[in-house]
Amino acid sequence: MKYSVDGALPQSAYLQLYTQIRNDITSGIYKIGDKLPSKRLLAAETGTSVITVEHAYAILCDEGYAEPRQRSGYFVIYRENDCFSVADSAQAVTADTLKHRSEGEDFPFSVFAKTMRKVLTAYGENILIKSPNCGCEQLRKAIASYLARSRGIVVDASQILIGSGAEYMYSLIVQMLGRESIYALESPSYDMIRKVYIANGASCDMLAMGTDGIKTSELEKTKASVLHITPFNSYPSGITATASKRREYIRWAKERDGYIIEDDFDSEFTVSTKSEDTVFSLEPEKTVIYMNTFSKTVAPSMRIGYMVFPKDFPEKIREKISFYSCTVPIFEQYVLAEFINSGDFERHINRIRRKRRQKDSKK
Repeated sequence: MKYSVDGALPQSAYLQLYTQIRNDITSGIYKIGDKLPSKRLLAAETGTSVITVEHAYAILCDEGYAEPRQRSGYFVIYRENDCFSVADSAQAVTADTLKHRSEGEDFPFSVFAKTMRKVLTAYGENILIKSPNCGCEQLRKAIASYLARSRGIVVDASQILIGSGAEYMYSLIVQMLGRESIYALESPSYDMIRKVYIANGASCDMLAMGTDGIKTSELEKTKASVLHITPFNSYPSGITATASKRREYIRWAKERDGYIIEDDFDSEFTVSTKSEDTVFSLEPEKTVIYMNTFSKTVAPSMRIGYMVFPKDFPEKIREKISFYSCTVPIFEQYVLAEFINSGDFERHINRIRRKRRQKDSKK
């Protein structure tokens, strides 16, 4: 086998194994139905423990690349060619699939208050200045570093735009991509998405969901060129798009020379030991516009969201919204940047994830 673990890399051993095996699955070296190497063989070949290999396989299973079979091992379930060629076998969403979102998670308010005081002392009267149109550099750099560490999204701060929450971002998307475009949305989905698009003069096509994401048949028949998805824990269905489905979305957009709006709300609080791969991380060059907010991870009153543009996003499209002033006060941007850079934000996220895993283990 070609798998190896490099102790000099900052990435943990199980994530190195996960990444190598995942890449072999998606590149077709392992095809659907193929058996993956045994845990003991892989541990012996890479000089790691069986527990390390089990951890890597657990993530592959969580993300829909493989599945365990009792007393048989792990088998590939990722389907490379299911886009527009394999019959859609997903069943309609039923009431049994609905998940209730957890509210009222603990937040370290005292730490956040301390961060505010620190920013007041450090910046002084500079908190009174106007923010740059795309957001202050400190926050955009902090978000870029955080995304690289936690979501596998490697971008430059210049690719990030700060704004006051998701609804504001939706309106900017229409102004960039045009009212004449048809916007395809998940059905069911967060209704505010449709309302904002329609209020801005756009047409929406609602695509029915299956158990693994939007049904292939729905993607085939729509005339939309923009696909707005919430691939993780979609509201209100609770559905998370599988690895196959996420790549299907990318192929769909490339074939239509269109765009995907990846609305990654609430993804940080996954109970998985590794966050789900974003669609953006699978195609960071041209197709996907990633967006997220801090209303769930910090507080609903923290009206700060951000968009991440792909590397080759046309500047002439982005220029359509470049004249807008940033809608987030500079003080709040400085506070959030400090909260992220200090590590307190990620400690808060990890604390909530551990709490949720403990709750799940008791069910």
